[in-house]
Amino acid sequence: MTRTKPHYASLLGLLFFFIIVFHSKSNAQPSTVGYKCTINQTTSPCQTYVVYRAKAPDFLDLASIGDLFSLSRLEISNPSNITSPSSPLVPDQPLFIPITCSCNSVNSSMAISYANISYTIKSGDTFYRTSTEHFQNLTTFQSVQLVNPTLIAENLTIGVNVVFPIFCKCPNKTQMGNRTNQVNQLISYVFQPSDNITRVAATFGVKTESITAVNGNNIRPFDTIFIPVSQLPVLSQPTVVPSPPSSENDRRKGVVTGLGIGLGITGFLVVLVGGFWLYREKSMKKERALWGDEEKQRQELYIGGKGNKNKGFYTKEMEESLMADVSGCLDKYRVFSIDEIEVATDGFHENCLIQGSVYKGSIDGEFYAIKKMNWNARDELKILQKVNHGNLVKLEGFCIDPLNATCYLIYEFVENGSLYSWLQENENDKLNWKTRLRIAVDVANGLQYIHEHTRPRVVHKDIKSSNILLDANMRAKIANFGLAKSGCNAITMHIVGTQGYIAPEYLSDGIVSTKMDVFAFGVVLLELISGKEVIDDEGNVLWARAAQILEGNEEHKANKLHSWMDEALSEESYSMESMMSIMSVAVACLHKDPSKRPSMVDIVYALCKSDDLFYDISDDALSGSQVCAR
Repeated sequence: MTRTKPHYASLLGLLFFFIIVFHSKSNAQPSTVGYKCTINQTTSPCQTYVVYRAKAPDFLDLASIGDLFSLSRLEISNPSNITSPSSPLVPDQPLFIPITCSCNSVNSSMAISYANISYTIKSGDTFYRTSTEHFQNLTTFQSVQLVNPTLIAENLTIGVNVVFPIFCKCPNKTQMGNRTNQVNQLISYVFQPSDNITRVAATFGVKTESITAVNGNNIRPFDTIFIPVSQLPVLSQPTVVPSPPSSENDRRKGVVTGLGIGLGITGFLVVLVGGFWLYREKSMKKERALWGDEEKQRQELYIGGKGNKNKGFYTKEMEESLMADVSGCLDKYRVFSIDEIEVATDGFHENCLIQGSVYKGSIDGEFYAIKKMNWNARDELKILQKVNHGNLVKLEGFCIDPLNATCYLIYEFVENGSLYSWLQENENDKLNWKTRLRIAVDVANGLQYIHEHTRPRVVHKDIKSSNILLDANMRAKIANFGLAKSGCNAITMHIVGTQGYIAPEYLSDGIVSTKMDVFAFGVVLLELISGKEVIDDEGNVLWARAAQILEGNEEHKANKLHSWMDEALSEESYSMESMMSIMSVAVACLHKDPSKRPSMVDIVYALCKSDDLFYDISDDALSGSQVCAR
């Protein structure tokens, strides 16, 4: 008995130890709804990154991951040290995903720090499943519910847009001003069960103390922690080793085995076909009766994969409801059949893919751009009915596939692709300055039309170089009205758009107005002048440095602008006065106070005053005077 007493005492002490540790950890647990912040007391908004891992089966390529975060493949591949954006990824391959982080007020008493990522609900999705599987615990379902108070988590509608708040933080002024341990970014990282602080610190090239200083000591698996870095580290990416070729003996063995299997299958098929023929003769009458009930069977067809209890059934009433949504468009646009769309795109083959979910297809010898989307296309169709302008991509028709609850918008095909591809991807054939200036005027004319000549006014909300397409004559057309809003001067909690182009007032307060398009147009002007990406490798936005170029005397301004502009323009003859004038227009568009930004009417007038716009009509396109006469 004397030997057992210490044993019981030690067990009791150990039990108390675990209770104390568990209690301390539970008290240190961050709020499940997110990380609280104080508006105007950080550097919010800021550009930062989250660590995301490639995951089978849906997220093993940059295109699908880019669609999830509304980014292009290059926006992920460049910071992630990936040389071939189109190549497949390896499971668990780490990626840096750029985000715009800000402090957002979610109710009258609380604000949390997150990046707005818009996600369209699909069949079977829940807040919890999407947070944990798609967004890999970079947010929580409690936070999603808080940010989307009007949605019922237990009754989500397929096609509805939901804001998923991706947890992030912006460094404060003290962190950024520390000369010895300067923090320029706080990278969001989900702590894995196999992780320890030392290994994570080594991966990012920082000290363990710097991680615990920001996140505390009680870090648990699946917590979002923030890695303080002065510059974005270089990710070490895995290399895919090809499988070794099989030996000659293996090949011979495979041939013999395959031949034996083939003969066995052939004999089985002979017996099967004979039996089937006899069965077919007996059941022909029954089949004819069943064919008469085809419509009834079609109404009871199960949509989607097997075993998903959240999925519904297709009914005739559903099809009629879908058609009723677009009944006002039937007399204006051509209604294509799903068979025509599938033939045109070779069954939506990847060789026909242009970008994202847009395919190139040929119907009756005419090429079209076919945009595949969930059924929630009614708002975009309503806006497209109101607009008709030479600098807007024309909608030719649409198609609905009620069996898959899918809608297809069929646009005119614009031959020369996007402005982004010409500025960033086409290294051999660069745009000259006169062409760039003409593109700027085309885009300004298109925006002036939707801002001034539609009632209510239309706000595009996603003006960027990849949404500006160039036709055979290098004339610009604005594309993709998927985020457009009819009516302005509204406030929304549903922040959507592309990083680097989003106006500050929209990002911080959700204010929707035509001036957010003006801001984005100013960024496009900077792209045309500089040829630079809107977000560089370190996560800095292009527009943040633009105003500095116009500081100082005229000589200093000219020198800074000359060194900042695209090297492809260095050998051209252009008016520095004209270039400086266009730069001034861009900076005016980027004013932080939206009321002080010019209107598109003023912008078109200012651009058309440029001497470089007027050139001989023999230059393979329309003259500058014709550009401005629209």
